[in-house]
Amino acid sequence: MRYAFYPGCSAKATCPELLQSTYKVADSLGIELPELTSAACCGGDVMQDQNPDLVLALNARTLAIAEEHKLDILTVCNVCTQRLSRANKEMKSDPDVMAKANAVISQVGHTYKGGVNVTHLLWLLVQGEGAEALKKNIRKPLTGLKVAPFYGCQILRPSQFLGFEDPSNPSSLETLIRMLGAEPVDYDGKDKCCGFMTLTVEENNSMKLTGRQLGNAKLAGADLVVTPCPLCHLTLDVYQPEASRARMMDIDLPVLHLPQLVGLAMGFSPSELGLGRNVQSPKKVLAKVR
Repeated sequence: MRYAFYPGCSAKATCPELLQSTYKVADSLGIELPELTSAACCGGDVMQDQNPDLVLALNARTLAIAEEHKLDILTVCNVCTQRLSRANKEMKSDPDVMAKANAVISQVGHTYKGGVNVTHLLWLLVQGEGAEALKKNIRKPLTGLKVAPFYGCQILRPSQFLGFEDPSNPSSLETLIRMLGAEPVDYDGKDKCCGFMTLTVEENNSMKLTGRQLGNAKLAGADLVVTPCPLCHLTLDVYQPEASRARMMDIDLPVLHLPQLVGLAMGFSPSELGLGRNVQSPKKVLAKVR
C-alpha cells in the first residue's frame, strides 16, 4: 500500500503527536507514505468563505501533484479530507470546473486529469487491505476499554462530496474500535460539531457545545474519546477544562488521536505514540490497558 501523504497544517504544527503516531502505525502496517511536501494548505472553511476559486485551485494543484506521482492521497484531517474530496468531485463531475481550475494551476506547471482518489486513514483501516493488515498486527487488544467515538462534522458532511458512509448513522469508528478489542460507547453528540469553528468568535457558546459532547460521552460510561480530526482533538483535549466549567461537571476524559488508539492495540509504547503531548492525561487508560 502506497499513498501520497497529505498531513495538513495541524499535524505539522499544533498536533505533532498525530504525525508521529501516524508514521509509526503506517510503517508497521506496510503503508508507504511519501509526503506531498510541495502541497499547499487546503484552505479550510475560512478561505472557502472568502475565495472559493482560490480554494479550488489550491486543492486542484495538490491533486495534480499526487497524480504526477501516480498515487492516491491519504489524509489524517477531516477538514483536509473534505476540501480535497469536494474539489475532486466538483472537477470530475463538471468539465467547466475542471477547465477553470486547470487554467490557474497550468500557470505553475500542473494539469489535473481526474485520476486521483482521496481517502482518510480511518477509511483505509476499516476496509480492504488496510483492515486485513491491521487485524494481523493487533498485539495488545484493548479489552475492557470503553471508547467514545467522535467523528466531527467534516468527515461526514456534505455527504455528496465524501460518500463513505451515511452521515446520519456512521459506523466506521465503531467498527475500528471493535477491531482493536475495545467496546464502542454510543452517545448523543458523536457525529455533531466539537465547537472549534465558533471558538474564536463566540468562546462561551463554543465551550457549551464542547462540554455537551464530552459530558454525554462521560455519562455514557466512556473511558476515553477517540477522534479522526486534529481540530476536534484540539478542542476536546486542550479546551476540556473550559468545557468542564461550561458543562458544570468534572469531565476528565482523555482524548486520543485515531492512530494513537490504533498504536496502543498494536503494542507501541506511549512515548512511541506521542501520548505525553496530550493535555488530558491518559494514565488511567494506559493502566487499564496494561
